[in-house]
Amino acid sequence: MIRKPTTRSKPSLPPDLYGEEYFLSACEGYEEFLRTRGEHLSRRLQAAFAVAEVRPGMRVLDVGCGRGEIVRHCARLGAWAIGVDYAAAAVQLSARLLREAVDLQAPAALAQADAKYLPFRAGVFDRVLMFDVVEHLFPWELRLALREAHRVLKPGGMLVIHTAPNRWYDAYAYPLVRLVRTLQGLGHLYPPNPRALNVPVNEAVHVNEQGPLGLWWALRRVGFRPVRVWLSTPPQNRQEGPFFRMLRHIAFRWIPFRWFFEREVFAVAVRP
Repeated sequence: MIRKPTTRSKPSLPPDLYGEEYFLSACEGYEEFLRTRGEHLSRRLQAAFAVAEVRPGMRVLDVGCGRGEIVRHCARLGAWAIGVDYAAAAVQLSARLLREAVDLQAPAALAQADAKYLPFRAGVFDRVLMFDVVEHLFPWELRLALREAHRVLKPGGMLVIHTAPNRWYDAYAYPLVRLVRTLQGLGHLYPPNPRALNVPVNEAVHVNEQGPLGLWWALRRVGFRPVRVWLSTPPQNRQEGPFFRMLRHIAFRWIPFRWFFEREVFAVAVRP
């Protein structure tokens, strides 16, 4: 039975929050997309796509396809790819990109669809990709979306997730980072709400950041086995003195500190 939101559930974010401006000025990878028209992926998307190990002949579903560059890269590799997105603007952007593509080695298709109610038969796909999607889904929505991903995967098929930021960073590390930067006179660059850091619109559209244990348990709950979750972080290229270099090394390399300071969460989950 499909679970509908109860009176205590927060309603889904309206799709018109995700207009073309969002995808071309705030959504992860937009700078690389504008520079290369989707020919190259951003560092973050490239890392997530590499984890998926897409191969020729696979059937791949990209949930939350955004501008369409992941669908394009799948089809370039010879995988039969479908992209779905909740937002009409995303489907339109993706359609324009695919019309421009002249190097596709397999069919590619698009549909406007909700991650919670995927319009596909069970056991169809070898891969389901959810890159920078889960943080936009309230907990009740995420449960449904993960169940749907499990349903449409073939036995042995793999769900690949990338999400950021790590919830533990926002809750525990960010207040310390903001305090240190404030003492350095840089507090104006670090808003009280970490969701507004760097990309202010995320304060409106990020509603459910994930930590590694929470995401691992959510995937296990819907039946994925095995599940692997790990953390990573963007390159740290700051020009700082030896004291701050030492602190940064400890924060990003030493356990347990790295669990709180690394900002990106990856997950791979297999349908038995």
